Amino acid sequence: MIKLGITGGIGSGKSTVSQIFSLSGVPVYIADVESKRLVATSPTIREKLINLFGEELYSEGVLNKPLLASHIFNDKKKLETVNAIIHPEVERDFIEWVKKHAQCDIVAHEAAILFESGFNHMMDKVLMVYTPLDIRIERTMLRDNLSKEKVMERIQNQMSDEEKAKLSDFVIVNDNTKSLIEQVTNIIQELKTSKN
Repeated sequence: MIKLGITGGIGSGKSTVSQIFSLSGVPVYIADVESKRLVATSPTIREKLINLFGEELYSEGVLNKPLLASHIFNDKKKLETVNAIIHPEVERDFIEWVKKHAQCDIVAHEAAILFESGFNHMMDKVLMVYTPLDIRIERTMLRDNLSKEKVMERIQNQMSDEEKAKLSDFVIVNDNTKSLIEQVTNIIQELKTSKN
């Protein structure tokens, strides 16, 4: 089995690329979705976050997301501490998920912060979705209803595309001129060939 990491900056279209992999028969673990589920359901995460921020972080068993965001926004140390609580649980969850897909030739793990979180070390190959900055800004402004300044703030908080591209085995270009389906199909073929 080949474990493929899929990453890309905000607004790059990595979710679209992940959907194409999924439709092509490659199961995809979406780290963002699964980490939210784990933060809501994992007793380990809940206990550690309450120890850090107090009982009011969960009301009637439900995480108060705006309160958590207010604690970690603009506080790198607290954000790192929260990530150090959540990432090991996501890693454990991913390992269990992989076992359930043992019959597959390829599985994928989509994460915006694949390199920053260290999850790239669990992957056999990494694919980065590259999109020109102006398209990323426009997409994110429309999708999240944010100002250009807010989008730029988020982009500047992420690892640069240049760094991600250097660390990746494959780069998919998502600039509205090249077929994503064709690029994904070629990568799947290459991965299956390399496995034989």
